[in-house]
Amino acid sequence: MTTDVLSNLRPADGSRKKPKRIGRGQGSGHGKTSTRGHNGQKSRAGATYRPWFEGGQMPLSRRVPKRGFHSPFKKVFQLVNVESLQKLSSEGKMQSGVVTPEVMVKLGLIRKPNVPVKILGDGDLSVKLDVTAHAFSESAAGKIASAGGVTRIITVTAKD
Repeated sequence: MTTDVLSNLRPADGSRKKPKRIGRGQGSGHGKTSTRGHNGQKSRAGATYRPWFEGGQMPLSRRVPKRGFHSPFKKVFQLVNVESLQKLSSEGKMQSGVVTPEVMVKLGLIRKPNVPVKILGDGDLSVKLDVTAHAFSESAAGKIASAGGVTRIITVTAKD
């Protein structure tokens, strides 16, 4: 019967293996080519290739068909509906009535504070809000104005 003391601790049986010692002569079983096989790129010293390299085969990214036009100037917005603004104000989470991208991030309407926000007009709005965003749909701007609120557009300046 052994007692559990630090001097008696050892790894479980079979959990530790000796490392494969390559290049130590024919008697070791890993001599001559040292487990590298014969000839070819991977048998040479210092041989590496990119993880996506497919051995000269046409790469997947070039085999897959491309469809349509992809604009390099596309503007990506985070979308928020007027309905979600109404829901948060009715829950009492917007006492001041001022809505900015920072407030929307804090309330969980959007995730990224540095990506532009667009307010869309889905749903109804009965609360007077001062909404600041990068863009508004016509219906959203109309609904905010008819509820007595104000829309302010954030202009993004180009970085030189």
